[in-house]
Amino acid sequence: MLDLTYETPKPKVIAGAKHDWELVIGLEVHAQVATNAKLFSGASTQFGAEPNSNVAFVDAGMPGMLPVINEECVAQAVRTGLGLKADINLYSAFDRKNYFYPDLPQGYQISQLYHPIVGEGEVHVDMEPGVARTVRIERIHLEQDAGKSIHDMDPTMSFVDLNRTGVALMEIVSRPDIRGPEEAAAYVSKLRQIMRYLGTCDGNMQNGNLRADVNVSICLPGAYEKYQETQDFSHLGTRCEIKNMNSLRFIQQAIEVEAKRQIAIVEAGGTVDQETRLYDPDKGETRSMRSKEEAHDYRYFPCPDLLPLEIEQDWVDDIAKGLPELPDEKRARFMADFGLSEYDASVLTADTTNAAYFEQVADGRDGKLAANWVINELFGRLKKDDDKSITDSPVMPAQLGGIIDLITSDAISGKIAKDLFEIVYTEGGDPAEIVEARGMKQVTDTGAIEAAVDQIIADNPDQVAKAKENPKLAGWFVGQVMKATGGKANPKAVNELVSKKLNS
Repeated sequence: MLDLTYETPKPKVIAGAKHDWELVIGLEVHAQVATNAKLFSGASTQFGAEPNSNVAFVDAGMPGMLPVINEECVAQAVRTGLGLKADINLYSAFDRKNYFYPDLPQGYQISQLYHPIVGEGEVHVDMEPGVARTVRIERIHLEQDAGKSIHDMDPTMSFVDLNRTGVALMEIVSRPDIRGPEEAAAYVSKLRQIMRYLGTCDGNMQNGNLRADVNVSICLPGAYEKYQETQDFSHLGTRCEIKNMNSLRFIQQAIEVEAKRQIAIVEAGGTVDQETRLYDPDKGETRSMRSKEEAHDYRYFPCPDLLPLEIEQDWVDDIAKGLPELPDEKRARFMADFGLSEYDASVLTADTTNAAYFEQVADGRDGKLAANWVINELFGRLKKDDDKSITDSPVMPAQLGGIIDLITSDAISGKIAKDLFEIVYTEGGDPAEIVEARGMKQVTDTGAIEAAVDQIIADNPDQVAKAKENPKLAGWFVGQVMKATGGKANPKAVNELVSKKLNS
């Protein structure tokens, strides 16, 4: 593991009419647990099924139906906690959170207020090479998701789809350690990356599988440091929660908008009310949804249908043994084993499929050269081609590795390699066979190259005279020789011969 030193990013500062203000942000991220069945029933969690087709009796709140916990949901929460270097609580318990809503047929949500499955952990959030912040995790608890109300199918009626009701969620609660909109987005992105590596949540925000409630407050410069020293929240401003954010871009926009709203209120002599708000991206504003409820508003009490959850340390240890290599560890290994920069290693480890593809290409080859071809050529070409992902790449790792082998063996030049890559990308085929069949091998015969150099020099005496006065003009001759040989001449040999001939 590389020992990297990181600088802490500076807090976001927003200028008000009277003062400069800093932001303080905490997030509650709701991650749908990756399982085939719901938290307390055997109903399917498949997305996109016919409305109300994935609903068991207990999900629908039918009388006398009792919840039965899904062990895999618990295991996934434990995996997530271990991945976030968090404490795993061997004793946890479920509570009822009581409120009425049409898409909550039971009239309560089963959650974990007092005894969560996972305790304190942390997330290392990279902002740029050499700059990162550690965000503390307060807790992770398991809870049921609610259903979905649909209001735009009929002018006079609303509809309810209970497919999502009872699906297991992990609520990941951070400390107020985040100091700007970009950091908030980077934190959610890092959580999503870690959970994808672990296989505990697919992180699909478009489908609602990852959503965030964003708590925003403002404070004067220096106040946050006092809070850190004392853990006294009175040094910070009143927070407002922006509910159900499912876009990294909207998270950033909403934080900026809400912070400016709070600054305007405070500087006008008013006070910020603690409340839950919604962000309207079309109007670029947040608006009040309801006053912020406290625990007593929900009449929490231990769920009478579920015994406390007790797990064994040996079971946790077995899960820990099966954890995959996580993003930070993989990035450090790529830097150490392949000599990559922190930036390149971060790009290649952003996704497990990217990392796996690169490792296959780099196996037994120059790691830096492999990284350059994967990042610049392949990723660039995929982006140009309707922003395809690596899983849709028509170039397999073995094919790209074959192109790199041809470069390192001097069979082809870098320019020919780019032409070859385009052929493989659009037509497929074995790179070595394509080079042989189409006569793409570079000319390494120094006699043939020398003859071309002599001819160019003989045909351009005026240019020779200029080049003798200004050696930088030698590049013109190199270009002419490459053009005369159809780009097949070995560039290194051409440069050496041109330099030798002009200086003789």
